[in-house]
Amino acid sequence: MAAESAQTLERGLRLLRLLADGKGGRTPTELSAELSLSRPVVYRLLTTLLGEGFVRRDAEGLVHLGFGVLALAQAVQPLLRAAAVPTLRRLAEQVGATAHLTVAEGDDGLAVAVVEPSWTQMHVAYREGSRHPLTKGAAGRAILALRQGRHDYFLSEGQLQEGARGVAAPVPGLPWLEASVGVVTFGALEESSGPRVVAAAAELAAALG
Repeated sequence: MAAESAQTLERGLRLLRLLADGKGGRTPTELSAELSLSRPVVYRLLTTLLGEGFVRRDAEGLVHLGFGVLALAQAVQPLLRAAAVPTLRRLAEQVGATAHLTVAEGDDGLAVAVVEPSWTQMHVAYREGSRHPLTKGAAGRAILALRQGRHDYFLSEGQLQEGARGVAAPVPGLPWLEASVGVVTFGALEESSGPRVVAAAAELAAALG
């Protein structure tokens, strides 16, 4: 019974991860094919997940993530912040710029952790909870690149705040998290900033993995 329960849980988690890939809803038949599971198994999983609010079906019968997932996401954010702050603090001190962790929420990026450098005379005040389209700014572009399997860093200037320069890299290797680590400043960024941001993103991925 324990092995069967573990298998059911694993299948349910795979189903939720599939629906979270940003490609939209699926029919039960499509879920069955993509998960390599029989339709009766998929229907049993959906019945349980529907009852808990973790998935929903629209008028056309397509299955989507449900609003019950939001409660889990909100509970995870403080854990993410706590795990990210040590890495962001080191990065902010190294680069002399405001460091941040940004996660994807639909088509937006949400800043869940921000650390300002202690030794600079002037730095960007970037508020936790700030939201912006993924298509604007280095942090969002890095997350979009992650969806394409790219792990390099991205630069931006003036896209979110006039005069501000940013560099960000995706947090790699975590299928349950779409996120980027970055820094933003009004001054010039040294050439070492990009590699340092990439290293910080990898360090955070290891801590969360």
